[in-house]
Amino acid sequence: MAPAKVVIVGAGFAGIGCARELAKHPHHAEVTLVDAHDYHQFLPLLYQVATFQLAGTDVSMDLDELFRRHDNVTFRLATATSVDPTTKTVTLDDGTTLEADHLVLAAGSQANFFGTPGAEHTFPLYSLDDARRLRTRVIEAFEEGERDPSAIETGGLTFVVVGAGATGTEIAGALADLIRDVMPSRFHDEQLARARVVIVDAGTAVLGPFSPKAHEYASKVLTERGVEIKLGTKVSDITADRVVLSDGDTIDTRCVIWGGGLEAAPLAAASGLTQGRGGRIDVGTDLTVNGFPGVFVIGDLANIPADDGRPFPQLGSVALQAGQWTAKNIVADVDGKEMEPFAYHDKGIMAMIGHNAAIAEMGEHRHELHGAVGYAAWLGVHAYLMSGVHQRTDAFVDWAWDEFNKRRVLDTTDEARLHWEGDDDA
Repeated sequence: MAPAKVVIVGAGFAGIGCARELAKHPHHAEVTLVDAHDYHQFLPLLYQVATFQLAGTDVSMDLDELFRRHDNVTFRLATATSVDPTTKTVTLDDGTTLEADHLVLAAGSQANFFGTPGAEHTFPLYSLDDARRLRTRVIEAFEEGERDPSAIETGGLTFVVVGAGATGTEIAGALADLIRDVMPSRFHDEQLARARVVIVDAGTAVLGPFSPKAHEYASKVLTERGVEIKLGTKVSDITADRVVLSDGDTIDTRCVIWGGGLEAAPLAAASGLTQGRGGRIDVGTDLTVNGFPGVFVIGDLANIPADDGRPFPQLGSVALQAGQWTAKNIVADVDGKEMEPFAYHDKGIMAMIGHNAAIAEMGEHRHELHGAVGYAAWLGVHAYLMSGVHQRTDAFVDWAWDEFNKRRVLDTTDEARLHWEGDDDA
């Protein structure tokens, strides 16, 4: 029996999880993995790239290298422009068409601006390119303020973060740490004293999906570190030099960071499949699309039903496990066996508020951890995610333990590590 042809579109957690699991089954699957980048991006740590704690190379992995020892997995650098779920074919941007026996769509997500005018002026944080662009803007802002202190009065060192979810909270906390602990080695105190970090969110709490106790803790830590929090307020307009809020207030700023939500990547609309909430594609419990056997949709491209009928959240652990489960179902299908419904092992939710301050709600029963203990849990789950993607666990643990043990964000006086002269990992 010849191996089944499997095409996986997307090299995020879901796509990589599926490809790595299928790599163990060369007699069952011949895999083509398609992505617009030649590297996997470890999305949970992008905010640390943007705030000089990590280089881009620390949160990416070369895909050819990742599958170098697996003859049944081939990587194709391309963008999938359309999909025919009936024939299980994918058309690439060079006009090539890939045919599959099993098609796995895992193209991920993009920022959802909810129709906000001026979104082109924002800095989203959902890709490595986004993180590098934001990092450049942050250092430019401080250098401009040093050259022309009057620019600070018109928002030159005001950073507005839209969204108080995990992405917004983590970047706001990291920026506050950067201003307080890192920048004093380079810039004047009077300049730094006028820097502002402001979170704006339409909801009523920081880290809304977490418990009320976590809301209080996160707000307290952020406020103590100088972050201003404006809840119950929407951003109604964005320009190159200010944001306009729904309460009529305006904030002068030249750096608006968007953490306001996600929607499915454009491939969802180009697939011809029915889109549900967030533009994502609804799938069955076995992760296939109803009416299209052999077509799997996973990760941030999918609405995967949980036991309560609601879709699972867009988490790296959900995506990774769904990818691994899809691979096992493909192997079962090739063997003529029945595919199994997805069973997610809930590891909880967590967010880093700042250096040595994190919140972790662990497991299905949401055992809550704050502060240094929460940070240790955050470390463990991220090490798990990283090990599920590539073999950098030891390096990641060493880095994080160094940060934790020495009670610092990074080597604050090491300008080479801060990449002042440019991004040497671009």
